[in-house]
Parts: sequence; structure tokens; C-alpha cells
Amino acid sequence: MSATAARSESTVEPVDERLPLQRLLPLACQHLLAGVAAPVSSVILIATTLKLSSGQTASLLSATLVLCGIGALLQSLGVRVLRVGARLPFLMLPGGAAVAIFLQIAQEYGPATASGSVLVSAAFLLCVLPFYGRLVRLFPPLVMGTTVVLIGINMIKVTAPMVASEPGLGFATLGVIAFFFLVLRGVWRQMAVLLGLVGGTLIAVLTGTELQVAHGGTFALPDLFPYGAPHIDLLAAIPLLVFALASLAEATGQTVLNSEAVGRAPDPGRDVPRIARADALVSLGSGIFGTSLMVTSAENIGIVQLTRVRSRFVTAAAGVLLIVCGLLTPLTRLLAAIPEPVVGAAGLVIYAVIAVMGFGMLSRTDLSHGTDSVVIALALVVGMLPIVAPEMYADLPSWARTLFGSGVAAGAIAAVALSAVFRLLGPAVTSPSDGPGAPPADGSR
Repeated sequence: MSATAARSESTVEPVDERLPLQRLLPLACQHLLAGVAAPVSSVILIATTLKLSSGQTASLLSATLVLCGIGALLQSLGVRVLRVGARLPFLMLPGGAAVAIFLQIAQEYGPATASGSVLVSAAFLLCVLPFYGRLVRLFPPLVMGTTVVLIGINMIKVTAPMVASEPGLGFATLGVIAFFFLVLRGVWRQMAVLLGLVGGTLIAVLTGTELQVAHGGTFALPDLFPYGAPHIDLLAAIPLLVFALASLAEATGQTVLNSEAVGRAPDPGRDVPRIARADALVSLGSGIFGTSLMVTSAENIGIVQLTRVRSRFVTAAAGVLLIVCGLLTPLTRLLAAIPEPVVGAAGLVIYAVIAVMGFGMLSRTDLSHGTDSVVIALALVVGMLPIVAPEMYADLPSWARTLFGSGVAAGAIAAVALSAVFRLLGPAVTSPSDGPGAPPADGSR
């Protein structure tokens, strides 16, 4: 090798390193294991809540895995001409909060409206990306934390009846999931919920439950528009529209985290719009195939830090494996046969963890001066009323019931509005470390 070639090879950034196949595949399998639990558990929750047949469930799972694979390829390899994808080792998964909102819309307005809301939200996200810098300021930890808490609480209420249908099996599954969280470490711990689903299913089989496994060939393409033609209802779509905007703030943090992990200087102004553009394009496919919004995830970043392999081609290979798994119909049909109480138990864990994540976001808010705590309290009141007393809005016009009757949408809108009003018109907040002549912490004079 010439000295010039050696210097050229040495200047390749770790994130752009191309690995030989014998190293690439085992590493890609690790990322696959870290990411596969989210689409599997999300689809089974959707299918069980909407009472889909085993064949419909298998098709939905196939579509979701394929879309996750396409998303990983877009984010890892990028399309420079279209400014799509960050060219970082990201995976793309159905977000837990997005799944919760999708199910809420589907239960209230029907799955066709939920699919239409996904299409509207994805198109909306593409349209607002030029205003990214201004929009992301509307979603500080206060707003995002309140919204995520409400999503978790709302979906716990929805999922609990699934466990109640057979409490013994449901609580046994909860025990299995807790056991795996306790004993597993590293990437395996990220699979605790998926392994809990397997363990709960084994318990169901051993106690006499017969699994309803659909029949079919080895490979098959997923079904288009499984709920019929999507129905567009802008008011019903509000919760997903709010989530789409909030995802920009989340993507900002994940971009910084992933960039630092691979040794690249973070550039959210460049990378976040590219990440969100890929999210929106894949989410358009989600609306067509009947699943929820897709969001880029840094869930696999722990593997990057553990293995010290920063190459984006590893997650691109994981994307290919996800697509292959999605097209292998025996695998998707088997996963689709998991019993309802087992799915419900996994859902309780997932949505409870979402609520805890919301509380974690709120913990980053300064509550010492009282203003933010009042905003959080009022937003939680607005968001909790439809959950604990849905009859309150029975006499309102249909558009008002749609807007205020959804705890997630009402709480999120209240949090955004109250946060902005208190920031502009409320008392100036001075941190304890500020001197007598220091400007207020919010920058106002």
C-alpha cells in the first residue's frame, strides 16, 4: 500500500468505516436484537387492542419490520441529493408514545381515521421542517414531560382490561418481565419485554392455552390499507400532530447523543431536519400499511459504546436484516399468535415506563420558583379530566369533544399554551446564583 493510500485510509472517520462481512454481520445482529423488541411489542399491542385476526396481525408485523429496516437504511446511508437521513448509526422504530396515540385515535374514531392521521402528521412534519429552529422552542422539557406522562397514564387505562381477561397469566408475564430486567445486562436487558412475551406465551401453552397460528407461505408482502381507505379528520389527528412537532425536540437530543458517541461534532441544525425528513417519509408508508408513526431512535447507542464500533454501515446491515425478518411470514405469524393477557402485561410495562420517562423529563424542570409547577399542574388537570371523567364533555359540539375529550391532545396543547403565556407575561424568574443586577434567567429585561 502506498503512503498516500495509507494516509487516505487513516483519515476515514470511524462512523464511515467499512467493515468486512465477517465482522459486520455479528455486529448487525446485536443492533437487530436491540431494536426488534419495539416493533414486535407495538404491533402486537395494536393488533390485540383492535381485535385483528392472526393473519392481519402477521401482515402488520411484516410491514412494520420492513419499514423499520428501510428507516435504518435511510438514516445510516442517507440520500444526500434529497437531504434525507443523518448518515449516523440510527435505528428507526415505532415510538411507544406514537403507538399509544395511534391506538387512542383508532379506538375513538376507527383505525381508518388513525391511518389517515398518520398520513396527515407525516405530511405536516415535512411541511414544518423549514421552521425547525422556531418550533423546537415550543417543546421544552416541561411540555414534553407533561405530554409523555399523560400518554403513559392514558394507555395504562386502555391496556389494563387486556390483563383483566386472564389475570393469572397476565401477572405471571409481569413476573417474567421483571425477572429478565433483574438478571439481564447490556443488549439483552433491552430485550426483557420481548423475552417476557416469549416466557408468558410458554406459560400459556403449558397451562392449556391453544395458540391460533395462521397458515401461509414462507415469504409474503404485507397488505396495503388493512383498514380500508384512510379517513382524514384533522381534529382527530391533533394528538399525532402535536407528537410530530415534539419529535423534533427529541430528535435534537438524540442527534447530539449519537454524534458524540461516534466522534462527530454535533450539528442539529443540519442533521435534525434530515432525520425528521426520513421519519416523515417512512411514516407515510406507515399510514399506507396501517401502523403508527415511525421515529428515529438512539436505543442502540449503548451497543456502539460497548463495542466501540461506530460505523453506520453496521446499522445499515441491521436494516437489511429487519427487512428479511419482515418478509419471513412463519416468524411473523408465530409472533402474531401471542395471547392477549400476555400482550396486555407487556403493554402495562411499556406504558408505565413511558410515564416514568415523562416524570424524568419533568425532573429537569426548575420547580423552585413555582411558575413551572403551576403550568405542569394546570396542564395535567386539563389532560387528566378526559381520562377520569370523560362524561364531562358529552354535551359539547363534536369538534370540541374531539379537541378536549382526548387527554393527550388537550394536555399537550394546554402545556404549550400555558408555557408560552407564562414565559411572556408571567413574573421574571431569577436564579439564586444571579447577583442583584443580573438579568432574569429567561433573558427578559
